[in-house]
Amino acid sequence: MKVEVAMPKMGFSEADVTLTQWLKNEGDAVVQGEPIAELEGEKIVNNLESPVSGTLAKQCIEEGTEAQIGTVVAIIEADE
Repeated sequence: MKVEVAMPKMGFSEADVTLTQWLKNEGDAVVQGEPIAELEGEKIVNNLESPVSGTLAKQCIEEGTEAQIGTVVAIIEADE
């Protein structure tokens, strides 16, 4: 099953967040709760965690890209 990973809200007033670095590459195995990317908002740097265990199937945005909250940034093929 494919699971879309969306850009999370990181603060009260932020509309956009920058994906500064991918910590996992396409094809890498991921575990639920494991950081897959580093995000930077207006006042905070945080990790984006995998919502499920499986394989990172697709990185939907490039490093350095600013995206709106809710934008799909990755697709994970979940373990069955």
